[in-house]
Amino acid sequence: VQLVESGGGLVQPGGSLRLSCAASGFTFSVYDMRWYRQAPGKEREVVASIITAGGITHYADSVKGRFTISRDNALNTVYLQMNSLKPEDTAVYYCNALGRSIPIHNYWGQGTQVTVSS
Repeated sequence: VQLVESGGGLVQPGGSLRLSCAASGFTFSVYDMRWYRQAPGKEREVVASIITAGGITHYADSVKGRFTISRDNALNTVYLQMNSLKPEDTAVYYCNALGRSIPIHNYWGQGTQVTVSS
């Protein structure tokens, strides 16, 4: 099982980044997908989530209206489009896959650094 994030980097405030998470080794289409982030000295927090079929999404209040989560089940990939980035968005962003069938499987990627700074 692998979740491989990409697309992080350094961006100026107000800029945009698109994160990708490529999944392999499990049936991606039956897993709910989430993006989490963890800033230095802070707990990991969920940023956005999308259900298996992609029709329902949820966002943390801090990113509503700026971030968009999407998925392509044909490509086994989930995305996070981040616009109007702020310095407080600086964190390591992690991709997470959560199964629905018992036993419930919970998979994590290695993370990708996003730094918002001028």
